[in-house]
Amino acid sequence: MLRPTPLTAHCADPLAAAEHVCIGISPFNSYFTPERIADLARWAMARFRSFHFFVPDAPSAYTLEALGYDPRRAARKAQRQGNYTRNKISRAMEQLHVPDQRELVLDSAALNENKAYQGLLAEAHRRFTSDPEFAENCLTASGWVMERRLPEGEQPTREQLRHAVRYFLAELPMFVGTTEVVGAGSSVFAYHQRVDFLERMYRGELSWKPLPGQGFVLVEQAVPEPAE
Repeated sequence: MLRPTPLTAHCADPLAAAEHVCIGISPFNSYFTPERIADLARWAMARFRSFHFFVPDAPSAYTLEALGYDPRRAARKAQRQGNYTRNKISRAMEQLHVPDQRELVLDSAALNENKAYQGLLAEAHRRFTSDPEFAENCLTASGWVMERRLPEGEQPTREQLRHAVRYFLAELPMFVGTTEVVGAGSSVFAYHQRVDFLERMYRGELSWKPLPGQGFVLVEQAVPEPAE
C-alpha cells in the first residue's frame, strides 16, 4: 500500500483536490521495476481523475556527459535506456489492462512539442544564467544526483556539475508547472525521495515558485502496523 505525504503545507491542497498526478520515473534507476510502476499507476487511478508518467529520457545524456561519456555516446545510451524505461511502463500498464499507454508518457518526444513545457524550460535556463543564487541552488541539487552515480566517497567537480545541471533544469518545468504542461487546474508531482531544493521551492524560499495549484508528494510504501 502506498502512502502519499505532501512535501510542504503548500502541497496539501493539490493533493486533496485529486485532479491530476504526474509520476516521475527516473531512467537508470533500478527502483522502478514494472511491478513498482504498476503499483504507482494503480494508486494514481484509484485516487486521481487523471495521471501521467514523466520520463526525462534525452536529458539523461547530460548526466552521462558529466560522468565522462562523449556527447554522441551519451545520447545513444540515454536513448536505449529511455526505450527500456518505456517498455517497463508498457509492461506495467498491460498488467492493469490500460489502453493508449503512449498518451500517458511525458518523455522528450512528447515534451519537445509541448509549448507550455518549452516555455517553462526557457524560463529555467534564463533564471539559471541571470540569478546566481538560483543557479547555485540548482548546482547543489545536481550534486545530489551526481553523488549517486560516482564511486563512494567521490565528489563531483564544478565542471561535472555544469554538465549535469542541464538534467535538473529539464526536470524543473514539471516541478514548477505540470498544471500548465497537461492543462490541469491542479496537479501533484509524485516521487519517492526528498530533495532539499524542492522543499525550499515549495516553501517559497527560492526566487522561482510553483504555479498555483502545483504540488509535490512523497510516495512511499506504507509500513504495516504491528499486531497487538
